[in-house]
This record gives sequence, structure tokens and C-alpha cells, in this order.
Amino acid sequence: MKIVGLSGSLRAGSYNTALLKSAREAISERLELKVYTLHDIPLYDGDKESSEGIPWRVKELKEELISSDGLLIVTPEYNHSIPGVLKNAIDWLSRPPEEIKRVFGDRPVALMGASPSGFGTVLAQEAWLPILRTLGMKPWFGKSLHVANADEVFDHAGKITDARISLQLQQFMQGFQSFIEAQPAGAMSERPQPSLHS
Repeated sequence: MKIVGLSGSLRAGSYNTALLKSAREAISERLELKVYTLHDIPLYDGDKESSEGIPWRVKELKEELISSDGLLIVTPEYNHSIPGVLKNAIDWLSRPPEEIKRVFGDRPVALMGASPSGFGTVLAQEAWLPILRTLGMKPWFGKSLHVANADEVFDHAGKITDARISLQLQQFMQGFQSFIEAQPAGAMSERPQPSLHS
């Protein structure tokens, strides 16, 4: 079973990228979590799409998503909403529109995030829900993970130092894995395999 994980921050010392990498360490042996950041993805431009096509980095991510069993979005919260870099990547991945179902349709998705603020990423995660619904995904609501005061949770190497957060992360990943496994029989095996020409 494979999950694609997207960090919505480009910062080298990103708490969200650190959280995503920690999630990879918290999963069972039956699960593979592939960690991706969003560097090398240009701002969406319809003229650029028409003249140059889909950027290679977007094509790469799209193929990974198509062959995955689920998507884990790790979102920062900027100005009480979603980060532009992450929304931009999703916008690119939804192009052309006729491929939305193939890339996103009925795919399990989970949200988590980290923030230095005391409120975590509650508003950002809520803001993602209409977008995920529009794309036809299956959000998992079994547990929530909003890592607040992230500067006190991670050390300088990006490792979680708070045992309570480590346990919550492990339970979160176990729950998401169970949600994926509970999908209708054959749903994962019937997903289209990646095409080199999409």
C-alpha cells in the first residue's frame, strides 16, 4: 500500500515537512509513504499550459498519485487559510479537467499540519474541505492532527520531541491506513495504472 504525502511549505526548516517525514517513520511495514515537497512547480498559467504543456514535476506527481492508495496533505496555515504554493500544486494536478477523476476521484485523503501558533492549522484544514469535495476525493475524518506551538515540538534536526504528539501521529497514521483498507473490495486494484503518456 502506498500513500503520497505532500508538504505545503517550501522552507528548508519547515515544520510541516518535518511532520511529514515523522509520519513516514510512524507507519507500519505494510505501508509506504512517499514524501514530496513542491519545489520546481511554477505558478499556474493557462498560457504556459497551452504553449508548453504540463510541467515535468507535475507529471511526475500526477503519476505517483494515480498509482497510490491515498493522499496525505500536510498543510501550513497562512492568514487563517491554505498556503498558495500547495493550492497551486493541486490546481496544476487537476489539469486538464478530464483527468481529475483519474488523479483524484474516490481517492482517500487525510489532512494534518503544524504551526508555531497556538491554534495549529484548524482553519487551513477546514478550508481544504470544499476543494477536496470538488475533486471527488474521500476525506478521512477519524482523527485530527493540528500541531500547535510547533517550535516547541520539533528539535533543530526536525525530530519530534513531544511524546504526546508522537503518539497522536502514530494513531493518526494507523487510522488513515485502516480507512484506506476499509474501502470497497477491489477499489484499489481497479485504479488505473500510471501511463507515461498522460
